[in-house]
Amino acid sequence: MSYRVVVTGASSGIGEATARRFAARGWEVLGVARRAERLAALEAEGVLTPIVADVTDAADVARIRAEVGGVLHALVNNAGGALGAESIEDGDPDDWRAMYETNVIGTQRVTAALLPALREGARGRGSGDIVAVTSIAGHTVYPGGGGYNAAKHAQHAVMAVLRLELGGEPLRVIEIAPGMVKTDFSLVRYKGDAALADAVYEGVEHPLLADDIAEAIVHAVELPSHVDLDLVVVKPVAQSAVRTIHRGPLTPKD
Repeated sequence: MSYRVVVTGASSGIGEATARRFAARGWEVLGVARRAERLAALEAEGVLTPIVADVTDAADVARIRAEVGGVLHALVNNAGGALGAESIEDGDPDDWRAMYETNVIGTQRVTAALLPALREGARGRGSGDIVAVTSIAGHTVYPGGGGYNAAKHAQHAVMAVLRLELGGEPLRVIEIAPGMVKTDFSLVRYKGDAALADAVYEGVEHPLLADDIAEAIVHAVELPSHVDLDLVVVKPVAQSAVRTIHRGPLTPKD
């Protein structure tokens, strides 16, 4: 039997890597994103079935539910991201609103829409999985992270409440909280400023890559149905904490 998974934000970065890894494992992947051309390219490779949609739009989410149909085995809420790194005093409320809409409201909309299908899938598989890709920014605050910290803390809370509300059902609620991952995340955050984006990773030996997070997601979903990885924090070895980052070679002390 082929299991079915929905991955949001599937057109690039962690979402694309997750879609590829699930597909390689024999899953039927339904990839959700706004960029139709990127989804079409992945469809041409045989990675996924595209659903062009915005997770913050109610009509689009209703269409996602219709296209998914009645049986689903896993959902990866990956759509999200950061905008801006200004102080709270200088922050742009439009950036804050966009981050909250995507990271929090998007997770709520898609999860609520697909829960009936996930319940149906769990009847045959033994469990259904709801994954959210949050961030260590949802657990530790830092200057310049106000809007992103707030959105990711809220997304973390959504997953914690969902875990309580689904108690007694064979549905696993899994939070994957990455640290520094070298994708286009920082380029988006700094609104196309490549110099600022590159500086984030400068001198860091082996920052995480999107496929590292994808591997953690697929591993959590494919564990035996009685095993639930509630929260997985994934950081590169060079990152001891959210803003404690070693830049330079990693070498043992003499």
